[in-house]
Amino acid sequence: MSDTPRRRRARLGVIAAALAATLLLLCCAGGTAAFFLTGLSGDAKDGDTLAGWGCGPIRPVDIAGELPRFTEYGDAQVRNAAIIIKVGQELGVPSRGWVIALATAMQESALRNLANQRVPASLVRPHEGVGADHDSLGLFQQRPGWGTVAERMNPAQTSRKFYEKLLTVRSWQNRPLTVVAQRVQVSAYPDAYAKHEDLASRMVGALAGGAARTVEINGKAVCDAAERGQIAASGWTAPIAGQVGSGFRTAGRPSHNGVDIGAAKGTEIRAAATGRVLVARCDPDNRGRRDCDVDGHPGKGGCGWFVDLLHSGGYITRYCHMVVKPQVRPNQIVPAGEVIGQVGSSGNSSGPHLHFEVHLRSDRSSRGAVDPVPFMRERGAPLRGPA
Repeated sequence: MSDTPRRRRARLGVIAAALAATLLLLCCAGGTAAFFLTGLSGDAKDGDTLAGWGCGPIRPVDIAGELPRFTEYGDAQVRNAAIIIKVGQELGVPSRGWVIALATAMQESALRNLANQRVPASLVRPHEGVGADHDSLGLFQQRPGWGTVAERMNPAQTSRKFYEKLLTVRSWQNRPLTVVAQRVQVSAYPDAYAKHEDLASRMVGALAGGAARTVEINGKAVCDAAERGQIAASGWTAPIAGQVGSGFRTAGRPSHNGVDIGAAKGTEIRAAATGRVLVARCDPDNRGRRDCDVDGHPGKGGCGWFVDLLHSGGYITRYCHMVVKPQVRPNQIVPAGEVIGQVGSSGNSSGPHLHFEVHLRSDRSSRGAVDPVPFMRERGAPLRGPA
């Protein structure tokens, strides 16, 4: 393995600005029983949330300065991530593109600048490992059609080539990461990129001043504004644009495993992030009835018409009390921001609202539930507080 003094330089970690918002509010319950999860994609590691990075103004990446540490990667790999982001900044690519680029390089090379034993010219250039995938080289494992050996082995130049092709993909900012990455890379394993999205978002947040929490609005990166189908760089959006009126596990409702967001009946509910539908059905009430096509009432029990989605990182989101049968079906892949149903008052409900839950580690039971308010804020898609 080739290394330079600059690559050997130790970098101290710097982690700053934890931000968490919690709301203590009051009202109805709307949970559902635990279900056994069959089939899942990736578990969140010890960093259950995005590290709490503040947001804005976006910080230019200083490759020569101190870089934060990540348990998943070494110093050289973090430096490569910084180079990828810095090139995106120089090209004016929105921060969603940085997340996609990092996730792609994580899958292709584990953020290592790889030479190739089948390409002798690559072995004499600085590298951090030797691969053997056809004649692919570098961070993005690009083949000869992407450029010369020198270009593909240069982290900055190979990143530039990735971004240039990314920008040709139609509507890339609002499409699932795995779809966009595949359009650029044309990989034999097109679904593999998705599992890196959460960690890529955390790295962008750490290296670029919370940039993963921004969304492009009129050409500007705006913090904490992803709603109504607009997708933050993290890949998340608020399920509805409404006010939180009942908080997570309050003193009055300790078993309330989510938050209630007020909205008019029929308001469209959107997938908070790209995910696979685990459940989309009528939840039986306390008497075992499945009569979700009528309004419920307090004490009835059950979620009414509801949907559970499994996302990258092992996160699960739950959407309860829909007015009619959900617009999605089990095992369907749903892009972030896609409409999955409409606000209603079915099940254990005193009026129209969305009961929204977030669960960690692919655990759909109450043990996996966390407060959605700080979770969504850390992803740039905050749930609004009371008016």
